Amino acid sequence: MSDAGEYTGYETKAIHAGQEYDQWSNREIVPPIVTSMTFFQDDPTNMQGHYYGRYSNPTRDSLERCLAALDNGKHGLVYPSGCAAITALLHLLKQGDHIVSAAEQYGGTRSLFLDYIEIQGIEIDFVDSTDLKQIDDAIKPNTKLMFFETPSNPCLKYSDIAAIAKLVHSQNNGQIVVAVDNTMLTSYFQRPLEFGVDVVMYSLTKYMNGHSDVLAGALVLNDTEIYNKLKIVQTKYGSVLSPFESFLTNRGLKTLPLRMQRHSENGIAVAYYLETQKNVVKVIHPAFPSHPQHELAKKQSSGYCGIVTFQINGGLEESKKFVQNLRLFQSCGSLGSYGSYVMISARVSHVDVPKEVRESIGIFDSTIRLSVGLESADDLIKDLKQAFEKTFA
Repeated sequence: MSDAGEYTGYETKAIHAGQEYDQWSNREIVPPIVTSMTFFQDDPTNMQGHYYGRYSNPTRDSLERCLAALDNGKHGLVYPSGCAAITALLHLLKQGDHIVSAAEQYGGTRSLFLDYIEIQGIEIDFVDSTDLKQIDDAIKPNTKLMFFETPSNPCLKYSDIAAIAKLVHSQNNGQIVVAVDNTMLTSYFQRPLEFGVDVVMYSLTKYMNGHSDVLAGALVLNDTEIYNKLKIVQTKYGSVLSPFESFLTNRGLKTLPLRMQRHSENGIAVAYYLETQKNVVKVIHPAFPSHPQHELAKKQSSGYCGIVTFQINGGLEESKKFVQNLRLFQSCGSLGSYGSYVMISARVSHVDVPKEVRESIGIFDSTIRLSVGLESADDLIKDLKQAFEKTFA
């Protein structure tokens, strides 16, 4: 049997982990799309291996094993979306439990938390996850989950993963699950399990798949007890990723290292260009020494994603004109694709977050988020330049 276990390179694991040809009847080099939802059993009294699609699927299993390997984790679970993955995590809680969550994260995560806790009778406190004292002060005897995102969306604030994991695990007899959304950097640039967290969450829709043709999410972890609970939740509620989406995501992982390198390079180039523009009030990028967590970013991650966030002169009208004047950067509600995207966060990803909360964490009507793609950096800068000229003529 082919065995990639002795190889440790990320690129090697992305191509070979979970992809062994001799797991397939025809010894396929590329894992096939297995659409069958049920599987023949030799012993009708003892179900073995794959037997029903809600419990497992060969194509999905291949993806889950690859994802786990990329995070140096033991277990992977994939879901129909990132929000579905978070919902599965919330099913570990019961009425009366308490969540500590980062104040700044994807707006849909915040909305999901608020809807879920109202229905289930769970408490939540939002804190600045870059401030350990705020986290410590928020923990209660009934706290069961700490959830944060680093870097944050869209203001790219970095939280100290190792320090948070150590602090939270020292409370409540170590019974608090620490989970981190690692969508922005992926396991190529940052591996939170190695810093002590319990669960890593991904919106696979973004960089991991990288082609804007899949809606998917994942949880990766080492703790077998937590994994078994999550697996039961997944199979009972049927929150599973289809074989086709599993195939596409698996394929996307094969070029993830190359793509992330280019995203990082292009993002830095665009950020430095924006710094030179008179109609730009502020540029946020962790590669800048002026970034509040610049040193932390270098310490716990090995590169940067393609996100660049900046504020322009004016308000919503100027932001709208600027976005509409762009040609290569396409206005849409996602990130992490091979192509470059742009959005006004206050009106898309964080539109459901109250204005006073948005502005308290640095998201204004003049805040624009770029997801810098794989095009020529020179062409992307030309596009930004002509948009500035038209907007502020």
